[in-house]
Amino acid sequence: MLSGFRKFLLQGNLITTAVAFIMATTFAAVVAAFVKIILDLAGKAGGTSAFSGYAPGGVHVGLFITAVITFVVVAAVVYFAVVVPYTHAKERFFPDPEPGQTELDVLNEIRDLLAQQRPNP
Repeated sequence: MLSGFRKFLLQGNLITTAVAFIMATTFAAVVAAFVKIILDLAGKAGGTSAFSGYAPGGVHVGLFITAVITFVVVAAVVYFAVVVPYTHAKERFFPDPEPGQTELDVLNEIRDLLAQQRPNP
């Protein structure tokens, strides 16, 4: 029973998931700080220090604009800081295999060879 628990704890998937969670949490803090900088700059450009409180004519559009800006900034940071480097690294270290025979092609060849070996009634 204890050996099964030890195996569970030391499995690669559990450790990998834990490290990914820790790194994602830390990365989220970095992205949140970057978004705050962008929102502060947008607020200063709009002439207000609290961009979220922007309400022209009494309509509170500041929160919506803040959410849209946050989404765009987070998407850009994730794309340029995670997706692009990951894609380049994957292409460099794990290139797509050369096109050749697939498993299905090999199985079809085996089927055809077996069909040729059978005597026709």
